[in-house]
Order: sequence, then structure tokens, then C-alpha cells
Amino acid sequence: MSAAQAFCSPLAKATRSRIWASIKSASRTLDFSTEPHVKCSSARTSVRSRLTAAALPLGLLGALLLCCDGQAARAASPASPSASSLLLGVAWYPEQWPESGWDHDLMLMEQAHIHVVRIGEFAWSRMEPREGDYDFGWLDRAIAAAARHHIAVVLGTPTAAPPAWLTEKYPDTLRVGDDGVRDEHGNRQQFSFASARYRQLAHGIAEQMARRYGHDPAVIGWQLDNEYQATSFDPEAKAQFHHWLQRKYGSIGALNQRWANAYWSQTYDNFSEIPVHDHDENPALLLDWRRFVSETWTRYSVNQIAAIRAWADPHQFITTNTMGWFAGFDEYTLHAVLDMAAWDDYVAGHENYDWSDNAARHDLTRGYKRRNYWVMETEPGFVNWHDTNVALHKGVVRDMAWQAVAHGADAVLYWQWRSAPNGQEEYHGTLLGADGTPVPVYAEIQQIGAEFEQAGPALAGTSPRARVAVINDYDSRWAIDFQRHAAQFDPVAEMDAFYRPLRQQAQVVDIVSVRAPLQSYALVVAPALNVLTDAAARQLEAYVRRGGHLVLGPRSGMKNDDNGLQPQGQPGPLRTLLGGRVEQFYALERPVPVSGQAGSGSAHLWAEQLAVDSPDTHVDMRYGPSNGWLDGQPAVISRRVGRGTITYVGAWVDDALLSRLTRGWLDAADVVSPIPGVPAEVEVGIRVAEGRRVVILINHGASSQHVHLPRPMQNLLGGRRPQQEVVLPGYEVAVLGDAG
Repeated sequence: MSAAQAFCSPLAKATRSRIWASIKSASRTLDFSTEPHVKCSSARTSVRSRLTAAALPLGLLGALLLCCDGQAARAASPASPSASSLLLGVAWYPEQWPESGWDHDLMLMEQAHIHVVRIGEFAWSRMEPREGDYDFGWLDRAIAAAARHHIAVVLGTPTAAPPAWLTEKYPDTLRVGDDGVRDEHGNRQQFSFASARYRQLAHGIAEQMARRYGHDPAVIGWQLDNEYQATSFDPEAKAQFHHWLQRKYGSIGALNQRWANAYWSQTYDNFSEIPVHDHDENPALLLDWRRFVSETWTRYSVNQIAAIRAWADPHQFITTNTMGWFAGFDEYTLHAVLDMAAWDDYVAGHENYDWSDNAARHDLTRGYKRRNYWVMETEPGFVNWHDTNVALHKGVVRDMAWQAVAHGADAVLYWQWRSAPNGQEEYHGTLLGADGTPVPVYAEIQQIGAEFEQAGPALAGTSPRARVAVINDYDSRWAIDFQRHAAQFDPVAEMDAFYRPLRQQAQVVDIVSVRAPLQSYALVVAPALNVLTDAAARQLEAYVRRGGHLVLGPRSGMKNDDNGLQPQGQPGPLRTLLGGRVEQFYALERPVPVSGQAGSGSAHLWAEQLAVDSPDTHVDMRYGPSNGWLDGQPAVISRRVGRGTITYVGAWVDDALLSRLTRGWLDAADVVSPIPGVPAEVEVGIRVAEGRRVVILINHGASSQHVHLPRPMQNLLGGRRPQQEVVLPGYEVAVLGDAG
């Protein structure tokens, strides 16, 4: 039986419905208002002429993608309203194992309720053993075998691991580190992300795959490459950066002026003189380099997307797998050209993981497209890259899976299915050992799969909906990391500090770009919006004047778009709206007392001396005796403007005080906890759709906990009996739907 026959068989209908429901919930109709219109047929013709994306402007390539992708987003999905939206999956590497054992593995997958596998992302040498000589027979058989077991396939383009013939024949495609040393073959990600030749070769393998599998009903989507991260400082990348700067600034004189290059005699006579490094350079150069890297990775993506979209069925999604807080490039820029977000969720290294930080990374990923997403990889208990790779406690793998769903994941895939027979990751956690026998965590994942099928219909079409947003801004994170000033001032740690009490109190929080629409939020918190552009300031001011409550954290509005100090002082273009300013900032060695309307506490790491410029700006908190400069000075100020409020927090305050502050901001914004009185170790996730609500409760601690619900709800994982009191043993989960 062929893959198409197997996947179209009556036995597979429920699986297909489940899969398409998941895809539908993550897709959206794209907006063409900011892109030039290009007929899709013309785009396909252009793609088939092998335009590699290296020489085309990002806007035009985006238009080619968006035209075809818009058809995909608008295509009718075959999902039924009752279909489950939750998928369980694994990364499977059939090229590493004899074909005689495939059916054994796939049978065990099916018994674990696994309905999707990701394959191919490291198999370039198997697909194209010699340049232009393609061997897809084994992949045909692997896809057909999966389909016989009612398992769908996400195909990975294999460009993260180029074959040896490629790097030997074309050494110019190898990346060069900031130290000038060119990579060698033998690991992965050794290619230059800016290489036009590598783009052409990557386009070629992606096109061959799409021509063969673009209409295979067993293939539901595509993953581009794997975990983008490594940049290159080769001559081609440097030349592209110089051209990028010339297009942005127009003249070297304009660049010199905006970068303030009179400092340290950095004035340049032409663009080719500009050095290319990612540290210890002019802050403007460093910020522009990261922006260039973001656009270059986006072009790298569009090059492969164009190859796939020319041949693929509109229902097949295209994504890539990202890495949580990783900030090597701007994820919002990259995700503008992807159909949905997906990320790799790894937490091990300790027996208990930081569930609040992991919750934030889920919300971060959901915010890339502002809709549901996939977990493309997560660990089955432990990893292999820490000094000591302890296993998560029994039950925590299930805890993590349901946490992902609570935050909007519609699929959870484990890395990897079976221990590799050799290679750098032999010790990584798996579901099967090298002998093909299930390891202990298999049973826990099997339970997850059964529960996904049980609760999936109630979750179909649902997603988290927040009234509170935290702003994540890559320019600001980069700017602070370039110049910490206080060594421990980690912008992600500061974001976590604000997120934790907000998540506990509001229970649903979005993490979004400063460019995202904000009108639906009652409270928006920008923990360290260090780089504040005029456009962002206008949007934030409009948000406040329409009735929103904006909170700015320390170091906000310090820098302009060129990573230079704001000429009007901090917080830059929001100074007039705030009716106040930062007079001076101080790195702290010792805690400083702070007191006011939220009680007493302390500031550490960072404190700013604030001043009030307007009679209607209120001092909410003041510093106590410390270094003399801060004594009695404002630490937190706020002002009512129109129907809204703007607040500036000038210090990194202790957790207890920050929790009281966030509680006050939520109360003022009329944001209440949907399920009040929840114990600190219990996480609440809420997904809603029109007329439906599903509550997910997760006990992240080892001790039993009790939760009182505002009204009776049905237990979706057992008995469906309405209940208002929920008892959660250690590491236990409850999934509850509206009664009646």
C-alpha cells in the first residue's frame, strides 16, 4: 500500500481530522496591506527559475511567499468541529536504522498514541549522496510505513547538516567565526548563513523534496533547517553587511553622524572600512549587525520557502524550530515569513525545573505569531549536554506536556524516539533504547498520548486569551547585553521577575513585540524597553490615551534607534507623557530600601533617581537612606493621562515588593484572577473559544494541593463528573471543561 493509500484509508480519517484541526488552529489569513501584490502563478514561475533569494530584496521575496501562503491560509481545512486538536509526536531517524526494524518502532509509536513524526532534518547525505544524484527511495518507504500506522510526517529540510561532498567541493560555504577561523566538516551548522552558493544548494534540495512530497497526503508540513543560531564573519557576509548599511543610511556621512563616529576617531570614508564583529564595537554597529543577522536568516528562510511553496499543497505548513530566550536574531522578523511558530523546550539539568520561566518561554513563542504553536522538540526526561544530566522526577514529563498545552501548544514532539547507535548525542533521553525496547518514560508518554486523545476534542479551536501583555524587544535586550553596566543585569532575568507575579495573579499573560497591537490589553508591562523608537513611543502613548495602563521598568527609554543615548534624556519620547524623567542611574552593590504605597522592600542591582516635571505626576515609592544620591528620591512615579495611566519603575525591586506592585496595577486595570486562591505551586492555564472554556491545573510540586473552582467543571481526563474541589497530588494534572 502506498503512503497516499494508507493515509487516505478509512482507518486514518480520525487521525487526519486531528492533524488538520491542529494546523487550522495555528494558521491565519495573512494581511497583504503592507506588501506588493504578486500573482502566485508568476511567483511559482520565478521560483522554478531557481532564484535563490541571495540577490533579491526581502520585500519582494516576502511578497512571493505571502502570495502563495495567503492561498494556503485561506484554503478550507477538512477538520471537523469534534476533532481533537492535540498531537503527540517524536523525532524519528529511519536513515539510522535497518528498514527491517521500522515497523516494530512504528507499532510502538502507534501504541503510545503518537500521530506525527518529524524526519529528514539531518539526512542530506542520504538524500543526495553525490551532487545532483538524489536517493529518495528510502524516504518514500519511511513515509509509507508511517502512514500504514496512521502517523503523519513533518519533513525537515536537511540544511543544518551539509554532506561532506558539499563542504569539500565548496569550502567557501563554510562559516567563519569572529576569530577568523573557518569551520571544518564533522559537526553541524558549519555553513555560512550568508553564502549565495549555499543558498542555491539548499534551494535545490528543498525543491527536490517539495516536488516529490509536496502533494503527499501523509506529509502535513515542513520544518526549515534546525535551530538557527550560528552566524558567519566570512568575506561574503561582511560584504553583504556593508551593502546593507549603504542601503539603510544612503551615505557614509549619514552613518558617521548617526553612529557619532567622531568618538575615538571612528569616522569612516567608505562602507568597506567598517569592521564586522559581534562584541567590543560601537553600540550602533553592534545593534545594526544583529538587525542584519535577523534579515539574513529571514532571507535564508524565504529561499527555502520559495522552493517548497512552488510545489507544495497549500495545506502543508512551513515553520522552523526556535529556542526560547535565544536572542541571536529577532524572532518577530523571522516569523513574519513562517506559517506558525514552533520551539524546542528543554529544561533538564536539575531534578525540578523552573516552571515559571518555562511558562514564559511558551508565552514568548505564542507571541511570535500571536496564536497557537507547536513544541517541535522536548526532552523525554533528560538531556546530554550538562555537566551532570539528572533526570526529571517521575511525572514531570507529563507535567511539561500539559504545561505546553495550557499555553497554547497544539502538538508536543519528543526528541528523540530511539537512542542513536553512535554520534555526539548517544546519552540523550529517548523513548526506546538502542535495542528497540521501551525505556521507563515510555509509559508516561503513552499516558500523555491517551490523555491528549481524551481531552483533545474539548480543546479543539481553543487558545489562551490574555488581558495582560509583557513586551519583549530584541533591540533592547541586545543593547543592554552589549553594555550591562551592572554585570548581573540580565534583561531576560528582569523580564522573568515581572512575569512571575503577573502570571500567578492574572493566570494568562501574553509576551509580545513592542510592534504588536496593544488595544486588547488592560495592562502592558515593558520591563526594560531600553531602545525606544519614535514609532514605538507613539503607539504606546496612543495606548495610554485610549485607556490602557502602561508600566515601564528600569532602563526604559534610555536609547534611541541607533543605540545612542536619548538626547532629551530618559525615558526619551515618553518623558512628556510621563511628566517625569530619570535624573541619574546607579549600579548597586548593596540593596537600597524602598517604601511607599505598596509597602516596604528593597532595590538591588539597579536604581534610578527620578524627578517629577508635572504637578499631576504622583510619586508612588521613594528610596530610603543609601548612597546619599538616592536618599528620599522618587523610585516609582505614575501619571493619569486621558483615560489611561503610565507608570515608571526606576529600580529592580525585590520579588515580594514587585508582587505587591503588580497586584496593584492589575487591580487598577480591573484584571482579576479567573481562579482565585490557587496555591503557589499550582499553575493555571485557560484556553477559550466561543462559548467554551478549558482549565488546566498543574501541580508543579511534590506535595498534594487543593484548588477551589468558582463553579463546578467536568473532569475531562476521567469520569467527566462535575466537580468544584480539585485535589492534585504531586506532579498531577487536571483538565476541566465547562459543566453541562
